[in-house]
Amino acid sequence: MVQVTFITNDNKVVSAPENSNLLRVSLREKGGIPFKCGGGLCGTCKCKIEVGIASTDAIKDKERKHLTEAEFASGYRMACQTFLNGDVSVSWIPLAERRPAKPAAGATPA
Repeated sequence: MVQVTFITNDNKVVSAPENSNLLRVSLREKGGIPFKCGGGLCGTCKCKIEVGIASTDAIKDKERKHLTEAEFASGYRMACQTFLNGDVSVSWIPLAERRPAKPAAGATPA
């Protein structure tokens, strides 16, 4: 079993089987990581592995579409694409505190 600490959710600690998906653990145990699609398309589940980044699997191509190399180097991952093989502590910016996405170049405001 691996231990997951959801820092942003009052340091809630849960256990999960090895090779568990981080977002699924969060959903099952009410960890609180924000999400929308659950499949790597939207980037909503962006989170920071504060402790235990070495206990995560390889970065996926879907993550590279939403996160920069600098973000990966700082410990950011997409929870829906991250599988755990050891203990981690994870934090995130709550949706209510996130800045809205910038409009695409050439887009006209509504």
